[in-house]
Amino acid sequence: MKERLRGLLDEARGTIAGLQSLVDLENLRVDLLGRKGSLTLLLKELGGLSPEEKPVAGKLANQVKQQIEALLDEVRVKFEEAESRRRMAAGAVDVTLPGRRRTLGRVHPITQITEDVCAIFKRMGFSVAQGPEVELDYYNFEALNIPRDHPARQMQDTFYVDDDVVLRTHTSPVQVRVMERQCPPVKIIAPGRVYRCDSDLTHTPMFDQIEGLLVDRKVTFADLKGVLVAFLQAFFGSRAGVRFRPSYFPFTEPSAEVDISCVMCQGKGCRVCGQTGWLEILGCGMVDPEVYRFVDYDPEIYSGFAFGMGIERLAMLRYGIDDLRLFFGNNLRFLRQF
Repeated sequence: MKERLRGLLDEARGTIAGLQSLVDLENLRVDLLGRKGSLTLLLKELGGLSPEEKPVAGKLANQVKQQIEALLDEVRVKFEEAESRRRMAAGAVDVTLPGRRRTLGRVHPITQITEDVCAIFKRMGFSVAQGPEVELDYYNFEALNIPRDHPARQMQDTFYVDDDVVLRTHTSPVQVRVMERQCPPVKIIAPGRVYRCDSDLTHTPMFDQIEGLLVDRKVTFADLKGVLVAFLQAFFGSRAGVRFRPSYFPFTEPSAEVDISCVMCQGKGCRVCGQTGWLEILGCGMVDPEVYRFVDYDPEIYSGFAFGMGIERLAMLRYGIDDLRLFFGNNLRFLRQF
């Protein structure tokens, strides 16, 4: 048995020295050490040796196995290093080439405008409030003085989940939720995504709004005008002209729409403003006393105002963009400009 083991080791050394590839190396490993390999078969014969011979032969067999494995590992490393050098020489990896630069992301323009608007109102003492985008009909309409048979519901182009659940059409429901749990004074802005069945160059089914609410004692329309003029001139520049026009909203009375002097022509008249020199920017008004009854505010004690504007509209005017859909197209060349 000893001679056969030593002979097997000598034969393995000679064969390993003549190997030409990793494939040949693996085949030899199986022939020697596999389940039906030469050394494995020899080890099975140890059971037939005498008690005196078995320990000596077993120890020698383990030594032979370890030496063969060491020889195989040594040759494997040499083959792998040679293959790596071959690939390097073939140009598979050129470590002298400059690395690929990672592109950095940017804050989306809609997010930038939202943050800018919030920052201006925060400086005026407003806090930011959030609410669910999938909203109950009660908060989206009923509590805002828009009952089920009210014609103003047709203005909303609503996505209905079911009879009592909608995708919110404005962020005004946030105002109702805040008033339900907070006694006056209330001074909040509510930015967020809203949804309406509308799609063209200036409308999308999903867009962003920011609405504001201030409720306290002795709040007047003059306070509303002062806040909005200060905001618009902070956002568009101190030279921006501002005007208020009478309008209608079911949850404010009186109501108004606010225009700014056209940012394209500085009020001289152009195609963008229809030669009027003015651009509509937001809607506003004094909170209708009927709304207070849904939140247990006493309209004889408290008054307030509300306003709302589209973030995309503000972004289009600030950046001179004429197609709203660009904000949602994920075109990197467009987004990198901001």
